[in-house]
Amino acid sequence: MTKLRVGVIGTGSIAGCHLDAYLDNPDVDLVAVCDMNLERAKNVADRYHAQRAYGEVDEMLADPEIDAVSICTWNNTHAEFAIKAIEAGKHVLVEKPLSRTYAEAQAVEKAVAGSDRVLQVGFVRRHSPNCQVLKSFIDEGELGEIYYAKASCIRRMGNPGGWFADKEISGGGPLIDIGVHVIDLCWYLMGSPKAVSVSANAYNKLGNRSHIKTMPRYRAADYDPEKNSVEDMVNALVRFENGASLLLETSYSLHAPKDNLSVSVYGDKGGADLEPGLMIATEKHQTILNVTPQLASSTFQLKEGFQNEIDNFVAACRGEAEGLSPAWHGAEIMKIMDAIYASAESGREVSLV
Repeated sequence: MTKLRVGVIGTGSIAGCHLDAYLDNPDVDLVAVCDMNLERAKNVADRYHAQRAYGEVDEMLADPEIDAVSICTWNNTHAEFAIKAIEAGKHVLVEKPLSRTYAEAQAVEKAVAGSDRVLQVGFVRRHSPNCQVLKSFIDEGELGEIYYAKASCIRRMGNPGGWFADKEISGGGPLIDIGVHVIDLCWYLMGSPKAVSVSANAYNKLGNRSHIKTMPRYRAADYDPEKNSVEDMVNALVRFENGASLLLETSYSLHAPKDNLSVSVYGDKGGADLEPGLMIATEKHQTILNVTPQLASSTFQLKEGFQNEIDNFVAACRGEAEGLSPAWHGAEIMKIMDAIYASAESGREVSLV
């Protein structure tokens, strides 16, 4: 088969992860880079040996020599650009979250359903070897029925500011930015059950804490210490129609002694910690066992995760594999996050049935 001809929309740090992985895939021809700053697009295109640079998304999508695009832009453009790309006949890999709201996600689903194009959502952590190994154990029934999961993604001082802290652009704060990763991991490992209710809390107590000088942190290019309209912290309980439940906590800003990332699932035959390192708990011969799969790394590795994600997307576009994170998965995660925000705002449990 001929190579998949790819364009990348956006030139931020996440775009770099996509561009690096495309360069390392022998079945890809990197055709173009697009950014609203044309000069920046030209510089990135030169760096990655792409043939063309665009300053307008519509112009890139009209290029007949592009088969597929990665969308690596601000959240408020994800759904819009994904729909335009599908309608232009392109395959799409859109960074997480799929959209800012469930309504936007449904519009993307509708566009995908009316086409023969692949749309994959950038849930990169699914593609890490530790996650895929654990998923294989679960799929083979080693953990039995998964009935409970819990996830924590706590930054004690990690509000990036800029567009991340502007709810109109981002759709929300830590929940939609970093919490989405651990919600998705749990939901994916649990077998993608249908959520039926959510009870949640959100807090706006600390803000971006720009006055703290002792802890350096990532700041968005458009950082403004005076602007912040997103939550500090969210916790939630999600119930599913099969009786399973998920307990979540995530924050940008919290008076915690350290940052924390943990993802765990529990079944009637065994359980597992995926993060901060893969370990499986089970029982054999009347004995409790902790089993540690032997991997090059038992935690998520950024470069390897993105390479696996891009390779899966390219193979799916070429008809050689099934995409690991289709549009409906992205929409279901948005449905859950919408309900979390709605429950926190109302102070009541939200039903999804």
